Amino acid sequence: MSQGSVLLYAVLPYAAIAVFAVGTAWRYRNDQYGWGARSTQFLESRVLRYGSTIFHLGVLAAIGGHVLGILVPQSWTAAVGVTDSAYHVLAVAGGVTAGGAVIAGFTILLYRRLRFPRVRVTTTRMDLATFALLALGIATGLLATLTNLGDAVHYRETVGPYFRQVLVLDPKPELMTGEGVSLIFQIHVVGVWLLYALWPFGRLVHAWSIPADFLRRSPIPYRGRTGRPRARRGAAPARASR
Repeated sequence: MSQGSVLLYAVLPYAAIAVFAVGTAWRYRNDQYGWGARSTQFLESRVLRYGSTIFHLGVLAAIGGHVLGILVPQSWTAAVGVTDSAYHVLAVAGGVTAGGAVIAGFTILLYRRLRFPRVRVTTTRMDLATFALLALGIATGLLATLTNLGDAVHYRETVGPYFRQVLVLDPKPELMTGEGVSLIFQIHVVGVWLLYALWPFGRLVHAWSIPADFLRRSPIPYRGRTGRPRARRGAAPARASR
């Protein structure tokens, strides 16, 4: 096995996880005012409403599918009577649906950022790096699903066990470099590790900002655009209180 394979599939995962954990803790302690999505809703809300909703629903579905595919071994589904072919059909159908939603939402959000100058000027270099890695992960993920319609890559015997071995601190990079794993799967996995390493330093940290105290917050008063209400006709003028 080459040194490059060891670096990409045995060293990079733990480096990315370490940067993710340390970077998230550092960002929380030192940049709580910047901890968020840096929302531009007040600059443009109509397109954002559709793009954000579609994108986040697709991402949640895609994450759920990845978690099930990685953490649930092939023997478990076989034990409950789910055949490999049936599992593959469900995985492809769910992956294409979720991937299509993610691409549609991401395209709408990207169009919004390019279309409206007030939104475009808020884009930082970190945003560009995040968007690039997101685009790489989305494109390669959907391509991996579409190019594997015939189940040529037995990912439940290679990619899935690879991630489980990383989680149990016993990496087996050979699972990702064998003949049964196509290049598109390899690029997808490397892109995901790089995205994890970048995660704490951009706006993706808003994923951990769960508004648990939202229902207990006091209402925020806003003054209307019309200013002070006018006195009714015939009403006596109010006296100033001492």
